[in-house]
Amino acid sequence: MVAFIPLYAYFRKIPVYESFVDGAKDGFSTAIGIIPHLVGMMVAISVFRASGAMDFLIGLAAPLVQWLHIPPEVLPLGILRPLTGTGSLAFTTDLIKTYGPDSMIGRIASTIQGSTDTTLYVLTVYFGAVGIRNGRYALKVGLFSDIVGFAAAIFVCLVLFG
Repeated sequence: MVAFIPLYAYFRKIPVYESFVDGAKDGFSTAIGIIPHLVGMMVAISVFRASGAMDFLIGLAAPLVQWLHIPPEVLPLGILRPLTGTGSLAFTTDLIKTYGPDSMIGRIASTIQGSTDTTLYVLTVYFGAVGIRNGRYALKVGLFSDIVGFAAAIFVCLVLFG
């Protein structure tokens, strides 16, 4: 692919380097345009974690997840993953270091990491880049798919490895 695209453009008489530079210019302006959205999202995530709201939600849900035979240690990952990719990856890494990669918690955390997405980050970046202000349906569908991915990851791990 790396060789094919420039060769194809060359034979089609498309100015490859000039097209690349034009695209890079557009990318730079897009990056500048989304910085306020990213800063706002990062501040909101920091406030959510520092205020104790995440710990409060986990404390409320702990009895239910234990009753469902879900390790409560992976619950913060279900909350963090739609918010931040880096934060959820750091949390997953910490779970794997603590419990091991072949433990049920390590397997569930890894599967959740691969089965869900950073919905709020994606909506912030992409919608902010193109100026979409009303993303409520995309938010609902994205968060619902994260919940389904979280539940499916736990179910599959419990069935295959439990």
